[in-house]
Amino acid sequence: MPSTLRALLCLGLCLSQRISAPKQTLPKPIIRAESTYMVPKEKQATLCCQGSYGAVEYQLHFEGSLFAVERPKPPERINGVKFHIPDMNSRKAGRYSCIYRVGELWSERSDWLDLVVTEMYDTPTLSVHPGPEVTSGEKVTFYCRLDTATSMFLLLKEGRSRDVQRSYGKVQAEFPMGPVTTAHRGSYRCFGSYNNYAWSFPSEPVKLLVTGDIENTSLAPTDPTFPADSWDTCLLATETGLQKDLALWDHTAQNLLRMGLAFLVLVALVCLLVEDWLSRKRTREQASRASTWEGRRRLNKHKDSLKNDHETQWPWVELKAGVEPGWRELCVRPVEEEVTAGNRGHWHSICQSIPDDAEGGRTTC
Repeated sequence: MPSTLRALLCLGLCLSQRISAPKQTLPKPIIRAESTYMVPKEKQATLCCQGSYGAVEYQLHFEGSLFAVERPKPPERINGVKFHIPDMNSRKAGRYSCIYRVGELWSERSDWLDLVVTEMYDTPTLSVHPGPEVTSGEKVTFYCRLDTATSMFLLLKEGRSRDVQRSYGKVQAEFPMGPVTTAHRGSYRCFGSYNNYAWSFPSEPVKLLVTGDIENTSLAPTDPTFPADSWDTCLLATETGLQKDLALWDHTAQNLLRMGLAFLVLVALVCLLVEDWLSRKRTREQASRASTWEGRRRLNKHKDSLKNDHETQWPWVELKAGVEPGWRELCVRPVEEEVTAGNRGHWHSICQSIPDDAEGGRTTC
């Protein structure tokens, strides 16, 4: 088999195996904090890792290193687990992620979750200028002050804890905002911190009231808004009949796709084999025709040689009784004369008398 065809066959087999094999990685899970990602010091934090039904193991990683392992029971009925972190402190605050395993396959790593410990420093004070009640379109400024020396201040709106505004200062920091709209209404708190994961006690809330047309949204807030923290609640569920049907349909569709691709690869390989067989057949036919022609040429040459040998005639010799007793006549007719005289019906012979005792000897001519 030619090297090209062998290479194509190997490629086809490899592709078939790749197509027939399942995906080597699972979708990444979702990691959440139960209630909130801001946990008071010495309180318990709960993180939820939501993967897929059938996962037999979940791993929680802290700053890239393995932190905890959970194995759900029964795995085929639960789509996630909870990790409990007791006695929260600054050493446990940081970035968390999780992965899960189904059989021998591991999922991708989840997105990072920042877990913050609070109540590590004194309580700051929060105020707003020109006042807590303003008209839509005005600008306001929040001031967060902490007498204990710090390097960073953070302002959060209740219900929007993911919308963290940062400002830097030694004792006090400013948070300008506006032009404000009714979307800025709500209660605000601030924190002081030395790093991103260890915060002070929260300040007392300051409620901002914005008067104006509620439906008027022409003046959008300058700071981004996020959905409420309700998504922080762990929403682990058990598999329902509909989910089973959807999962079964998903696996069926994947299997059909793999089978279709494998069939296409098989058809391509069969076409290559047929083409190779036809090419070999044409080569053999050409070689057979060439061999037949050479044989015929040699046969004709042999026939010509035999014909030439047949046409090569020897002189005609005849032994006659002699005229005189005790003698005989040996007559020889030359070939050239036979050929030339054949059309005339007569030949010239050369005769010589020999004694009878020469019968047992040899005579040449």
